[in-house]
Amino acid sequence: MKKIINDPETVVLEALKGMQAAHADLLTVHTDPAVVVRADAPVARKVAVISGGGSGHEPMHGGFVGRGMLDAACPGAVFTSPTPDQVAEAVKLTDGGAGALLIVKNYTGDVLNFETAAELAAAEGIEVRSVVIDDDVAVKDSLYTAGRRGVGGTVLLEKIVGAAAERGVKLEDLESLARKVIGQVRSMGLALTSCTVPHVGEPSFALADDEMEIGIGIHGEPGRQRVPAGTADDMVAALLNPIVEDLPFSSGDRVLLFTNSMGGTPLIELYLAHGIAERLLAERGITVERRLVGPFITSLEMQGMSLTLLKLDDELVELWDAPVHTAALRWGV
Repeated sequence: MKKIINDPETVVLEALKGMQAAHADLLTVHTDPAVVVRADAPVARKVAVISGGGSGHEPMHGGFVGRGMLDAACPGAVFTSPTPDQVAEAVKLTDGGAGALLIVKNYTGDVLNFETAAELAAAEGIEVRSVVIDDDVAVKDSLYTAGRRGVGGTVLLEKIVGAAAERGVKLEDLESLARKVIGQVRSMGLALTSCTVPHVGEPSFALADDEMEIGIGIHGEPGRQRVPAGTADDMVAALLNPIVEDLPFSSGDRVLLFTNSMGGTPLIELYLAHGIAERLLAERGITVERRLVGPFITSLEMQGMSLTLLKLDDELVELWDAPVHTAALRWGV
């Protein structure tokens, strides 16, 4: 294992300290328990939007803390759910008197721990609501889940809900908006190589040089099938076809296309894949109105990619275009 780390046991804490040093204008890092909050938190009369999950998926979630997106993020150990006390502390630190919305990826540990934190916050008089995102079409159940996994759609959900919260939308309406997005977003990914979790010290799974895993999870969970690695055209079609057919998306739909690197895929390959996806969607009569390309939900150094489609309407386009000022996403400010 070759990584730029000192000690596998302290890698998350040291990374959080580095994030604080790099982005002190945007966020504040608390370490006991570990919580990343926006620098101006709490914001009075604003619903706090909070998310989190295991580390190793950066920039999600800490990179999305800031104006127009998340009020706080709870980083667990690598590929490990944050604890209830982390989430409860995030709610306290960001409580501006309007309640909190928890955005939870559908992994069993995340769901249970966020539920417990919501109960703790409610006992202190803070109104909390939760939504669970399960956008991965690859498999029904996985090693970490009961039901579909929450993956790339989480980034889009946090951006759109964060924009609405910044405008002063009330908690119950934010929850409704979040559920609307969850109902209209679908994702799927593939891996060309495994990743190595620092405290494990060896690859999570083995792939031959001429193989790829279709439908991989962001923790290295198995996907739908292991097949010979094909061309970029083959790879994009293998992801896009199941996504389009699942909702289903159809001719005349307006969509946001998110082409994501799993951490080790260079942008030259990612843009190539994105161009193929745009062409295939155009052939189906589906209009790509908004785009996001880059490593925004990763799996350490895994080489691979995921595609996410969100069905758009005028409301979602307006919220997507709203200003955001975070470490990972910045526009309009």
